[in-house]
Amino acid sequence: MSDKSTIGSFLGTTVEGEARDLEADRHGQWLRRRRLDGALNRVPLNFYPRIWKILEKCQGINIEGKVIPQSLTQEMTAGELKFALEVETVLNTIPQPEYRQLVVEALMVLSLVREYHSTGWLGDIVSAQDIVHLANNIFLQDQKQEGGDATTCCARDKKEPGIGGGLTCGGAAYICIHFYDSAPSGKFGTMSYMIRAVCCNLNCFPQDGEMDCTVS
Repeated sequence: MSDKSTIGSFLGTTVEGEARDLEADRHGQWLRRRRLDGALNRVPLNFYPRIWKILEKCQGINIEGKVIPQSLTQEMTAGELKFALEVETVLNTIPQPEYRQLVVEALMVLSLVREYHSTGWLGDIVSAQDIVHLANNIFLQDQKQEGGDATTCCARDKKEPGIGGGLTCGGAAYICIHFYDSAPSGKFGTMSYMIRAVCCNLNCFPQDGEMDCTVS
């Protein structure tokens, strides 16, 4: 018996048990992180100037019924604290921290579209929550095809309502808990689904042909 196995037996664990514990720790990792980041109002670097630049290409950004209007770009500069507070005030109307973080991710994808896609106009009022919910729906479609974890709840053919009419998995704002718990990058990452949702949601993209939406 190896020293590692001996120590594991002494502590009441085995190498296999440690591996299972490690896997259990990974499960829920991104959900916990999004909840923490959302609760602490964390946003990516240069987030607010990016929002300002998005507003240059649309009439406003709708977040759960609250609109950040384009007129703010005439009243404030991109780096002005007052502008950041205006955006933060709207984001703070979202009660679920993990959902707030997905909205932040959707806005970051929009900023990348604004930066790299040569379009003159993103649309009138761009709905951030519509992008998040569409991304979740695309995720569930892939989960059905791949037989993923969400087939135990939101991706089932026959869905049952959860407590209080919510989702059976307990996902906030009618977003599957497994989507919250997905890493941002990779083929099945949340950012990939956000990009696909943006392509479907905005009229500035061609509706035919294929696009590589993988985020490495």
